Amino acid sequence: MDYMITHHPDKKRFETQVDGVTAFVQYRFSGNKLDIIHTIVPPVIGGRGIAAVLVKYAYDYAIENGMKPQATCSYAVAWLHRHPDYVG
Repeated sequence: MDYMITHHPDKKRFETQVDGVTAFVQYRFSGNKLDIIHTIVPPVIGGRGIAAVLVKYAYDYAIENGMKPQATCSYAVAWLHRHPDYVG
């Protein structure tokens, strides 16, 4: 399924709305790294791969803008382990 992801730089978040419910990843900058610090997908819309899509979108944004992916959030840490091509 395709999700419409919206970047909110003022909140340092990438968000999507599914069935009227908001899911998001929140990040911070650490030097030249984009560090995902929270991945939030409410249980009512869980199990649809939304977290993976949000994390990938955020890390693709980082790479396209000359930054390296970093993860503080446990979900993002696990995602990077499953996608070693994103670790440089």
